[in-house]
Amino acid sequence: MDEESSVFDHRAFLSRLTSRPGVYRMLDANDDLLYVGKAKNLKRRVSSYFTRANSRRIQLMVAQIASIETTVTNTEAEALILENNLIKSLKPRYNILLRDDKSYPYIYLSAGDFPRLSFHRGTRAAKGRYFGPYPSSGAVRETLSLLQKVFPVRQCDESYYRNRTRACLQYQIKRCTAPCVGLISKKDYQADVKNTVRFLEGRASEVIDDLTKQMDEAAKQLDYETAAGFRDRVISLRKIQERQYVSGEKGDLDMIAAASEAGKVCIQVFSIRGGRNLGNRSYFPRASAEVPLEQVVSAFLARHYIDRPVPSSLLVSVEPEDAELLAEVFSQQAERKVKIQSRVRGERLRWMRLALENAKTALAARIADRLGVRERYEALQDALGLEEIPERMECYDISHTSGEKTVASCVVFDQQGPLTSEYRRFNIRSTDIGDDYAAMAEAIERRFLRIRKGEIKMPDLLVIDGGKGQISRVHEQLESLGVSEVRFLGIAKGPDRKPGMEQLFLFGAERPLILNSASPALHLLQQIRDEAHRFAIAGHRQRRAKARQQSVLEGIEGIGAGRRRDLLRHFGGLQELERAGVEDIEAVKGISTALAKRIYDYLHGD
Repeated sequence: MDEESSVFDHRAFLSRLTSRPGVYRMLDANDDLLYVGKAKNLKRRVSSYFTRANSRRIQLMVAQIASIETTVTNTEAEALILENNLIKSLKPRYNILLRDDKSYPYIYLSAGDFPRLSFHRGTRAAKGRYFGPYPSSGAVRETLSLLQKVFPVRQCDESYYRNRTRACLQYQIKRCTAPCVGLISKKDYQADVKNTVRFLEGRASEVIDDLTKQMDEAAKQLDYETAAGFRDRVISLRKIQERQYVSGEKGDLDMIAAASEAGKVCIQVFSIRGGRNLGNRSYFPRASAEVPLEQVVSAFLARHYIDRPVPSSLLVSVEPEDAELLAEVFSQQAERKVKIQSRVRGERLRWMRLALENAKTALAARIADRLGVRERYEALQDALGLEEIPERMECYDISHTSGEKTVASCVVFDQQGPLTSEYRRFNIRSTDIGDDYAAMAEAIERRFLRIRKGEIKMPDLLVIDGGKGQISRVHEQLESLGVSEVRFLGIAKGPDRKPGMEQLFLFGAERPLILNSASPALHLLQQIRDEAHRFAIAGHRQRRAKARQQSVLEGIEGIGAGRRRDLLRHFGGLQELERAGVEDIEAVKGISTALAKRIYDYLHGD
């Protein structure tokens, strides 16, 4: 439903608005989305925006409304889900927003007689079991490392596992039992898998009891070596328990503590699964200072848990708005009862206080950091004579080795810091060896063609790692693309290449600009330049390593692209191929004894 007039006639609009549940979308005169909301009664909820009792923030938003669109739903729960999806995808200016985040990581146990344990992020479509979600990739990798030491379930990928002809290094350091070459029976391997699952389900005490019984039985049989192995596992598991387990908790729950100060909010989430503390994470929703904390918590819960796994209990430090509705939606989604509780006591109260203390500490650090960031942006505006503080900056760098496997990086910063989800790398393919100017021009062209299509936001400032010549080439490229509205500068190390002596090159300026080494503006430019440099080098190294695996084999007569691929796939990489003997190489399909010997001799310099 739309109103087309430039001055929004809310009375006419409300006179024909339904009282059913639904979602409303407020737009300005340019059809830019201002706000998305949901309502049990659309007429009553939308009417509330046009009263005098609203906050300054609401009044400012209402003054910009040129039209309102609505979508009717069957229930308020349906409206909440639709509202959440629209906010996530459209990011309206006045809604409470969370910064873009990758999907949460899990530990994945594949199906089969000899399953693999691995890090997983993304859709959970493959057969097997998923444990989590974990608050960070670091928490997953730490758990995988601990498990590998206690229950050596394999963690190699399937192609590597299927093509082994001898045990790898993981077996030698007792991190795997080498099921790939039959050095463990299915029964014994499944015992390790069972214990791994019980541990991940929070049943470590059961595992310890069973291992203790097996240790005692082995000792009775005078098999002291086996008994010592069980003893070491028990000791390791008890150490893990001391570090990870929450006393008195056996189920799945998240503790959500919210703190606010100086118009900013931090929400701290502690994740507990099966009694195990998987770790905690801080979130900083974008919300106006006028928005009540209970409203921020309500919006956070919707953004955080709708369409994601939700535990049975959510313990919150602040009672959220729409708590009953959220619990209803989460329960429908999980197909089991989900509780949202704000009143806790005993051990849970102690943990909630700890979570709240963490939230306050993280928020204080964030505010101090943001004050520093704001100062840097203001200093940059002054140093460059910009009319406004840049909202979005992109920095480009080039990395290669003697001109080979050139990679360009693009990193993106806003006033909140780096936007890592928007980083991009470009594998440069159209330049002469070592031509950094042409490489930069290609990266700029590819990036700005997408910006022109509206796929990416236009930056306010470009930072180029380079000097006067590089800046001239970038100017030519932008001019050829019809881009004139973007300011850009080059940052180059001074004559002695010392940090703090950088020179800034502005197109058309006769001399480079040199800022004081203590300048906050210089510190900001150094930060984004160093990040672009790091990102470019990482991409170049990946590209070079991949090429090396192929190129090392190119000099062997009788090895074409297909056989190179088969060899690398069979051994999982060049390093394992170099360790292989003639018989191992001969086991690869299509490799004769003579060719295997030729490959072996070539790799070993014979």
